Parts: sequence; C-alpha cells; structure tokens
Amino acid sequence: MSRPAPSFLRRHRWWLLLLVALVAAAGIYWWLAGMNGNGKVQYVTAAVGRGDIEDTVSALGNLQPRDYVDVGTQVSGQLKVIHAEVGDHVEQGELLAEIDPTVYQSRVEADEAQLLALKAQLADREAQAVLAGQQLKRQQTLWRQRATTEEAVQQAEASLKSANAAIDQIKAQIQQTESTLRGDQANLGYTKIYAPMTGTVTSLSARRGQTLNANQSAPIILQIADLAVMTVETQVSEADISRLKIGMRAYFTTLGGGEKTWSGTLKQILPTPEVVNNVVLYNALFDVENGDGALMTQMSAQVFFVIAEARDAVTVPVAALKTPTPRPRPEGTTRPDGATERQRPEGSEARPRRDGGDGTRAGKPYRVQVMGPDGVPVDRRVRIGVANRVSAEVLDGLAPGDIVVVGMRSSAAVADDQRGGMPGLGFGGRPPGRP
Repeated sequence: MSRPAPSFLRRHRWWLLLLVALVAAAGIYWWLAGMNGNGKVQYVTAAVGRGDIEDTVSALGNLQPRDYVDVGTQVSGQLKVIHAEVGDHVEQGELLAEIDPTVYQSRVEADEAQLLALKAQLADREAQAVLAGQQLKRQQTLWRQRATTEEAVQQAEASLKSANAAIDQIKAQIQQTESTLRGDQANLGYTKIYAPMTGTVTSLSARRGQTLNANQSAPIILQIADLAVMTVETQVSEADISRLKIGMRAYFTTLGGGEKTWSGTLKQILPTPEVVNNVVLYNALFDVENGDGALMTQMSAQVFFVIAEARDAVTVPVAALKTPTPRPRPEGTTRPDGATERQRPEGSEARPRRDGGDGTRAGKPYRVQVMGPDGVPVDRRVRIGVANRVSAEVLDGLAPGDIVVVGMRSSAAVADDQRGGMPGLGFGGRPPGRP
C-alpha cells in the first residue's frame, strides 16, 4: 500500500515561515519609524562663538643645551683625581681632574738638565772663540812685521771661524731643547684639567684610576653645559617643512610640564634630512630660555610651529564650512572699471583679494547653513581667515550666537541616543510619545 503524498503546506512550510518573518520585521520597522517622527532628518548644530585660533605644524623633538663642551684630555695616563660630580656647577678655570704627572714631570726635568749642559758648552765655545780671535790678531801683527808665515795666519783665521760655527751650533741645540722643554711643560700642564666654561656637569665618562690613552683617540672625561638656554631639536616631515619660515613663533610642552608651555623663535632649518623608515625628516631648531632650570637635557617635547593665529576672533566649526556655490554671471556683465567680461565657467570662483578693498583681510569664501527662527537652515556666504582642523576664523558673514549646521542624522538615531538602547529597535526604553 503506497504512502499518501505530502500536502502543500508541508512541502512549503519553510518558505511560509520565512515570509511571515519578513512581514513581521517590516511591520516592526514601519511602526518604529512612525513612532520616531516618521524618520525625519534632524540637524546637528553648533553655536558661533569667540576664541583664539592657531594654524600650526606639530612635530616631536628633544631638548639639548645650546652651549656645551666635552672636556677631554690631551695626554695619556692614569686618571688620578676627579674634583667634580654630575650636577655640580663649575666656574671657568676651576680644576676638574688630574692625571698622574710623573712621566711628564721627568721629561721636563730631563729637558732642563740638557739645557743646562748646552749652555755650559756654549760658554766653553765662546771662550775658545775669544782665544782664537786673540791668536788671529797676534799672527796678523807678526805678519806685518814679517815675523811669521802666511800659513800660520790662515790657520788662525780658520780656528776663529770654527769656534764661531761651534757657537752657532750650540745655540741651535739650545733653541731646540728649549722648544722641547716648552712642549713637555705644556703636557705637564695638561695633566691638570680645568673647566673651559662656566656651567653644569651633565655627564661623567671616566672614573678615578682609569687609564686614558690620548694617542689613539681623544678621551672624554666629562661634559659641561650651560643650561640657562636650551635648544629644541625637532624633526619635521617633508610635507610640512615648506610651511616653516625662519623667525616664526614656536612653542612646546613637555611630558612632565602639565599645561605649561615654553616659546621661542625658529632660528635654523638644517638642509640635510634624515631618512627614518623611508620617511624624510628635516631638523628644525630654536632656542628657549631656561632661567628656572625646569628644562633638562634629552627631555621630549611636543612642538607647535605657528603658521598663522587669530586672537579673540569669531569662530565657527570647520565641519560647518562647505564649498561655495558659484554665482552665475550674465553675459556682458559690466565690471567696476567699465569693461565687460564673459560669464565664468560653471564651478569657477574668483580668487580672493589680498584685502577686502578697505584694508581688511579678504580670506577665503565658503558657504554655511544658518538655522532660521523657523528651524529651517538658510545658506549664507562667509569669509574665512585662519583655520585649523577644528575651527576657523570668521572674517565676515557670521556673528557670535548664530547657530550653524555641522551635520545631519535621523530623529530615530537621536531617540536611540536618548534611550541608550539598540538603534532602531527601542530596546531599553519606551517609544517616543508613549507613556
């Protein structure tokens, strides 16, 4: 006996269930849309106010003393004494360290002894020269009396010249020895290291008892820096470096400085960049006073170079600015100078003047939507001066207190934000208009 064929409902039950679910979802959506103001769009607005605006280029940097010196040694030897520690304030000419002077002292003493010996030889040669001169005079007198031979006279002349030459040789040796003595005395003096400038000891690279070899390199013992003026070294990307100009104002903050800022003036942009991970960075430097000593070496700084700024200006959020709609100009429109000009192509705009005709700044033209008394936004043309990523300076077209449109969203989204529930479903709160 054969089984009965399945009914129509059993064959299509999954499709029927899916259709019912879709109909239910559509009903819920339209019900919620009706409860949420029929899906009308609401405007996100902001008030025009007053404040300070800065257009800046930001960069990271670190602090270094403007004036510093690495104090090293010109002679080799064992570091015998260090008279300064890190953080000590030293005056120019103050004794900082001493190197064992034994070897250099012995060289000076040897040079002095050799110099004494040469001077004794010089005295002996000078005495012999005097005797040779006397013998020459005696021979010349005898020659005039025909009491001696010509050979004897010539021998006396040669003896005198030889004695004078020996004197010159000894004098040259004395001069050479004196030069060597001065060099050895200088090296002996270099065993005592004095501060070349007034400042603070910022680092100590050597320790007492360490042997320093000045023949292969210049050993650094310590560093002295004048912390009264610090240099901020920043790295600016190649995209922003063209906006920087020598003499522009710059300020920065430090990690531990809280809200305090330090200001300076850009003094130098190094022409050779550094390439870090294929990013081209240029070094820009400026100085800052550090009279209170709050700034220290190697501090990190968040630097802002001020491109333009406006104080106590009328401000509007950048999000409210829109590209201006070009105003159509009829053919043959007469210009103020009496000439006629053709209509501008669609989408073109005249370049803003450098000033507003009366000496004021012209700025750039934009369009904003201002909320009217009836809640309907109205387009208005404005002129914008200094602008950054957040707000812009209004030169003309708006006044403090005007309400401008910065965005739009549906009333359903507003209700969801107020209820704190899931968007569009009303979970977590009642539908608007229901008790």
